[in-house]
Amino acid sequence: MVLPIYAYGQPILRQRAAEIEADSPDLQTLIDDMIETMGVAHGAGLAAPQVGHSLRLFVADLTTYADDLADEEGNVPDYATGPLVFINPEIVLDEDGPEVEVEEGCLSIPDLRETVWRPDALTIRFLDRHFVSHEWPVDGPLARVIQHEADHLDGVLYLDYLSPLRRKFLGRRLKAIARGDVEADYPLAFAT
Repeated sequence: MVLPIYAYGQPILRQRAAEIEADSPDLQTLIDDMIETMGVAHGAGLAAPQVGHSLRLFVADLTTYADDLADEEGNVPDYATGPLVFINPEIVLDEDGPEVEVEEGCLSIPDLRETVWRPDALTIRFLDRHFVSHEWPVDGPLARVIQHEADHLDGVLYLDYLSPLRRKFLGRRLKAIARGDVEADYPLAFAT
């Protein structure tokens, strides 16, 4: 089922999400619904708070970037062959690693993209949808998607990485989004 995505201004987007203690049929349904919603919205990732659930869960899908991620022999990384599920993720950043400038958008903030700096490599520890534990070193696009979505679990938006002057400049547009004065190709839920 396609879920409405909570738009900028919804209080849940600024809250720290709760740890997930155990698997359940409801959790598996939520994961399936989030993957379907992400696909309909053409997103690379979607966090549970964005669909109204304060849980430490996000999904990612980089299959649309598979050609760009292929190596010289045309081999596509495993992570770009289907949706990924991250439960209770923990990120360890490489303090000495390079940061890259990247343009980001967010399904909760339609029609707005801004440039932010993020580390290009990290290690992520997480449970998959079957509650199997993993620890992956990742870099490139997946590292950036993971950071963006994990931020949602802590109530952080990519806008928080912008300068105060830039955020002030965007204020009118953000207020319009919060009021529901925005269109998207997917269902949105507004605070008002």
